[in-house]
Amino acid sequence: MNKNILHTDNQYYINNNISSDLNAILLKKVALQNVTSKELVEQIESKNKCKSKLPTWFNQPNIYYPNKLNIEQTSSEITAEFKSKLISGNQIIDLTGGFGVDCFYFSKQFKNVVHCELNENLSEIVQHNFKILNVTNVDCVALDGLEYLQSQSTNFDWIYIDPSRRNDSKGKVFILSDCLPNVPNNLELLWKYSKQILIKTSPLLDISVGLKELEHVKTIHIIAVNNDVKELLWTLEHNYIGAIDIKTINIKSENLETFDYVLGNEDTTDSKYNEPLTYLYEPNAAVMKSGGFHSVSEHFELYKLHKHSHLYTSDELINFPGRAFKVENVVPYNKKALKTLKVQKANIATRNFPETVEIIRKKLNIKDGGETYMFFTTNMNDEKICLVCKKA
Repeated sequence: MNKNILHTDNQYYINNNISSDLNAILLKKVALQNVTSKELVEQIESKNKCKSKLPTWFNQPNIYYPNKLNIEQTSSEITAEFKSKLISGNQIIDLTGGFGVDCFYFSKQFKNVVHCELNENLSEIVQHNFKILNVTNVDCVALDGLEYLQSQSTNFDWIYIDPSRRNDSKGKVFILSDCLPNVPNNLELLWKYSKQILIKTSPLLDISVGLKELEHVKTIHIIAVNNDVKELLWTLEHNYIGAIDIKTINIKSENLETFDYVLGNEDTTDSKYNEPLTYLYEPNAAVMKSGGFHSVSEHFELYKLHKHSHLYTSDELINFPGRAFKVENVVPYNKKALKTLKVQKANIATRNFPETVEIIRKKLNIKDGGETYMFFTTNMNDEKICLVCKKA
């Protein structure tokens, strides 16, 4: 950490070149107060990545930024704030602290927070930034989290861990046993220091695979932001053997879309099926990731179009965790029927359908966009159909 970056002249230069051509800065070889042009560019590049992801940091003067990879790997403020409100207590330890965004929000819910980060430079940066952000209840420890944990004699209310999905020998990985540290192999150690563990994993991790790797899972939170699944959060409780709650959350600018169900109930629940009715519903990405398709049908008293289509229908409009549409027309998928639609511009989606959106657009010569939505799918009679809709 080159503290000269924090010099007033250097900070002025960084803030006034946020939108500048970084290659041009490198070629100029700008030399200000004991920093290189490369260091200035690294600060500008990382700060730019924080503009929408970490606005608190972006808008706070004298923040020191690590390399852009650390920014890319960190939680967003939206997801960090949400996860912090899931737990509380006196003490929490973050074994894989990174840039400290999660700890920043944990500090609002816990009396004491320990931030472990093996990278000494990054740990120093986080410590500096917490002072700037007036966070006084986080201890930054520049050590391997598991090693530090074993040196402690006290227990924590919670252990938080976000294992790295970059493995030196295997590249980018997703299953927990390939991540660093290997959480499944270290669970017995973790239980010695806390009865409650919160684990953040990749949204690409298959839930059934994660359940095979972990023990005593109590709840799985599937967090999406604007219909893009960002992370899975697994809460583990020592010796817990009960039912597993699945909680889906889609964080939107105007509201939260939520849907919860009990994992085991999905296997004992079946959907009712029907032809398309007045309204069509498309689950949001968090619900889709959860796999609770029969549970959705039962909870909202909706019909499914087909076992594998994951589209729902009803005669009355309901508040649904996803998109709702008014069905204007339903036609079989054949040239004669499709020609009668005379649609020139539409938003096209496929569900349980053999052809891609690109092929359909080319076949029907339909441009993208507009207020018309076309769903190409399979109905309960295994017939290929097209639903023409408008947003409800």
